[in-house]
Amino acid sequence: MAEYRISGVWKDDDNIITDYAFHEVKNNGMTRAIKKSKIQAVTILEQKSNSAYTWMWSYKKQNWVVGEIVTVVNALNGKYLRSNPDDDLTDNLAHLIDF
Repeated sequence: MAEYRISGVWKDDDNIITDYAFHEVKNNGMTRAIKKSKIQAVTILEQKSNSAYTWMWSYKKQNWVVGEIVTVVNALNGKYLRSNPDDDLTDNLAHLIDF
C-alpha cells in the first residue's frame, strides 16, 4: 500500500493536464516530486491499496497542507485523475502548481 501527494501538474497547449508531480509518503517524510504521465498516474491509483491527495502550499500556514482525495474517473475520452469535486477551486488538480 502506498500513499501519495500530488503537488503540481503539467498541461499541454489546450490546457489539458498531461502529467502530475507525485510524492510518496514515507515513514521519515515525503519523497521529492516525480513526474508521472497521465497513464502512469491512473495505473498507480487504480491499484486499490494506493491513495493520493492534493498537496498545496499554504501561505497562511507557511507549509504544505493535504487537500482533497484524488480518484480515477473513466470518461468518454478515457481515464483521468480528479480531486473530490467540492466546489473549492483552490484544491482541485487544475489549480495546483503548473509546471
